[in-house]
Amino acid sequence: MNQSPQSYCVSHRAKSRGRFRLAAAGVALALSLSACAQQPGTLASASAGAADTLAFGNYDFKTWGSYLSGPDSSQYSSLDQITKANVSQLQLAWTFPTGEGQPPHFNPVVVHDTMYLLNNNALVALDPASGTVRWQRKYEGRTGQRGLNYWESEDGIDRRLFFMMDGKLTAVSAVTGEPIATFGQAGGVDLRKGLPGDISKVRALQTDNPGRIFEDTIIMSLPAGAYDYASAPANIHAYDVRTGALKWTFNTVPQKGEFGYETWPETDHEQFGGVHNWSESTVDPETGIIFIPTGTARYDFYGGNRAGDNLFSNTLLALDARTGKRLWHFQTIHHDLWDFDIPQAPKLLTLRKDGKIIPVVIQATKQGYIYVFDRRTGAPIWPIEERPVPASDVPGEKPSPTQPIPTWPEPFARQTFTEAQINPYVSPEDQAKLREILKTARNDGLFTPPSLQGSISMPGHNGGANWGSSAVDPFQQRFFVVSKQMPTLDTLVLDKRPEALAAMPNGGGDVQPYKSAVNFMLQSNGLPAINPPWSLITAYDMNTGKKLWELPNGEVTALVEKGIRNTGSTAPRGGPVATGGDLLFVGTSSDRKLRARDQATGEVLWEYDLPAASEGVPAVYEANGRQYVVIAVGGDGLFAPQLGQSKPGPSQYMAFALPEGAALERGQQ
Repeated sequence: MNQSPQSYCVSHRAKSRGRFRLAAAGVALALSLSACAQQPGTLASASAGAADTLAFGNYDFKTWGSYLSGPDSSQYSSLDQITKANVSQLQLAWTFPTGEGQPPHFNPVVVHDTMYLLNNNALVALDPASGTVRWQRKYEGRTGQRGLNYWESEDGIDRRLFFMMDGKLTAVSAVTGEPIATFGQAGGVDLRKGLPGDISKVRALQTDNPGRIFEDTIIMSLPAGAYDYASAPANIHAYDVRTGALKWTFNTVPQKGEFGYETWPETDHEQFGGVHNWSESTVDPETGIIFIPTGTARYDFYGGNRAGDNLFSNTLLALDARTGKRLWHFQTIHHDLWDFDIPQAPKLLTLRKDGKIIPVVIQATKQGYIYVFDRRTGAPIWPIEERPVPASDVPGEKPSPTQPIPTWPEPFARQTFTEAQINPYVSPEDQAKLREILKTARNDGLFTPPSLQGSISMPGHNGGANWGSSAVDPFQQRFFVVSKQMPTLDTLVLDKRPEALAAMPNGGGDVQPYKSAVNFMLQSNGLPAINPPWSLITAYDMNTGKKLWELPNGEVTALVEKGIRNTGSTAPRGGPVATGGDLLFVGTSSDRKLRARDQATGEVLWEYDLPAASEGVPAVYEANGRQYVVIAVGGDGLFAPQLGQSKPGPSQYMAFALPEGAALERGQQ
């Protein structure tokens, strides 16, 4: 249950693991850090405490034991065998074909001496040094496609893997793949159990979000039950890793008596839903806080029936991972009308600012904004201002008059689309049609509300940041984010069917079921309506919030063949990984490349032609003294089939390493 406001205090012991290469500034591993969070929902001034060095705490950056590298979601590896000096020698070490079915974008995990990945409905254990199959087990059901979780008992005897299958959180032996019969019912827990009301009316809650493990608890974010006005609430459930017993629940749509209840209408309150963490979450093992970013309330583009700010939609939640108590929260969008859900795991860093040492949480958004908070208290590191936004002209709509805008850092994505920005690489006929659209559509900037005549939304609900698209270097306090630049046209149409109104919670009068088709404004040649770059990589120095560099991320093969370069990839879904070798690895889809960049400058130091698109996050690990980078490859990628690419090659995992036996000293530049 959501908890009434109360103060929360936790202290912890910093524990270093492995060998880390520190930045030249002379930072060292921190001493212990204590943190007191204020009452939930309130902000307190940040305090650096007595530490005069940056805190790294008990994070293990050498291993890749869960989705996005670890529970802290850093997408960082401290391994430094591969450096800027030798990355040009990288070569293909092994491949693992995945066969027919959905192209992979699963982020594999490597624990002890075994790599685990889900290949459609099969769990596969590989030798991480050779890609040789050790064992595999097929299951009767649809499995989650982005990651899984590993847990072992303190004595190391009980080793388990957790993943989603047909709406059930499933536990299997990490040694054999056999289901753990004592977990839930025959090895699985139906995520619907614990929801209010008749759960038989809720469809199976399958999700690609693998959840997070903290101590002996696995925390799962439920998906929304339907994409419509009436939807199951996407609550957050925590389960005992041994038994599957439900430990705690957090209601993302607050119930009567809970904080935030008044931000929703009372009528038909139980039918409001959405508000789902469909993407990713982050655990801070130092403070025992889980940071969960949430999504849009249903319906995504019209909210006349849900007057109010609609907590906890579009919110970064900081919860006590042991109890589910809300410690603090920040809502990035009030009363969302743009489908600007928070699409990715927040990142953790420890900064030095104004002479203070501050542990922060960084949240990138679809709008192209970065929100940065003291992760103990929720205090903004740089001011966030409530600014007026355009009003809606749709009957019954009651939007928020303001939205919270970070004053710093600068956005990483374009937020307008004007006639001067029409794509010059589409046909004259398409350009003329776009000019006509821009003459009639509402186009009042980032927060232009959806309208009956059509509204331009830029960067759009598939733009800005997305799942897996940011990484940090915790030792150099750098933040990297891959963005998409893709406007949408949001046009509301009234659904006049009586059954549509009957299915709409709190409807009637001028509040009617308006819907909007998804229109990404792709042109006849498959390119976006806006001019390039269509994807960027942006690097920030988070001690200052300043951009270090910003460069196009990838290209489009069909345009490269015409001599048109540096356009950025169209709609990429490849996430970056930073390493201790001062490198940044990221794959792209519309040109089928894997690149290694210099962290400091963004310069491409190595690239490899992939046989198909890559979508997802590479994994970086060490096996038998050799550092590897492995990436999922397959299919055309999002929207790419319209770009005239050649038929993709076979789906597979591809692992890269320096030449075997090369005498290369770690960290040598």
